Amino acid sequence: MNGDKKLKAKHYEKKLRKLQVQLCHLQEWVKQKGLRVVIVFEGRDAAGKGGTIKALTERVSPRVFRQVALPAPSDREKSQMYIQRYMAHLPAKGEIVIFDRSWYNRAGVEHVMGFCTPEEHAHFLEAAPQAEKYIVESGTQLIKIWLEVGDEEQKRRFEARIEDPLRQWKLSQVDLPSRERWYAYSRARDTMLAATDTEHAPWYILHSDDKKRARLNCLAHILSLIPWKKVRREKVKLPKRAMKGAYDDQASIQHRKFVASKY
Repeated sequence: MNGDKKLKAKHYEKKLRKLQVQLCHLQEWVKQKGLRVVIVFEGRDAAGKGGTIKALTERVSPRVFRQVALPAPSDREKSQMYIQRYMAHLPAKGEIVIFDRSWYNRAGVEHVMGFCTPEEHAHFLEAAPQAEKYIVESGTQLIKIWLEVGDEEQKRRFEARIEDPLRQWKLSQVDLPSRERWYAYSRARDTMLAATDTEHAPWYILHSDDKKRARLNCLAHILSLIPWKKVRREKVKLPKRAMKGAYDDQASIQHRKFVASKY
């Protein structure tokens, strides 16, 4: 059994590395061609958005793959046009911006938890496709991914967060109430998809009960949606260290304070 698990993990790491290498090539292509890309990640709580985004971004430059995870709006932001604070983070040329939750908060948590009025919710569902059409027509590619986790798997993940001190920081004030409102979130999801799954900005649903499989499928899907080619790079040769002005540069810092070698 242990051998099978290790083989499966090794297979996953091999596949993940291959996809991440391709993402590095995609990164160079986006920079060279001046592309603008937005990737929106939404889904139920504990659906695996953070881990999927980490797999997407851990091997690429944060100057190209920018991640946006906005906190609750300030009093000033609450007084602004709803989508205004998100628009400020849209990409310039040569950037891919990843939203870990997005303006679709209004279609999900805000609606279910009563943080917005029914009128505000209805207006958002009407206005979002129009705003997204403007984004797309301006030359920005918009990719929207919904992570769908099952009832039992969400329950297991919440219980793991409660028990594990390394995961407890993931629990927010709305996580546990969201567990109680499972079907309310399901109806909110269905309403959102019906209103905002458009030809110019479609939704892609990613089953995420199996985290590793979901990450691989997500990366492969994103790579398939953004046309790219491998950019030819000049070969790099490491220069030799110059000896001009050489001195014992380690002895010169021996009297400084050092971090204790405890491990």
